[in-house]
Amino acid sequence: MARICEICGKGAQKGHKISHSHKVSNRRFKVNLQSVRVRQGGKVRRILVCTKCLKAGKVERA
Repeated sequence: MARICEICGKGAQKGHKISHSHKVSNRRFKVNLQSVRVRQGGKVRRILVCTKCLKAGKVERA
């Protein structure tokens, strides 16, 4: 399963890790995903949802 929010589609972003000597190397900023039980279409499913969607109330837990 991809590490993507199933509500808003938010995924990992690319950025840079910068050391004290200002050497730059690539890194990934990962999304804070939580596994949540949700009622969809009368059935209970377990989906990955980002914390921003949880706080905004876009998901109703089962």
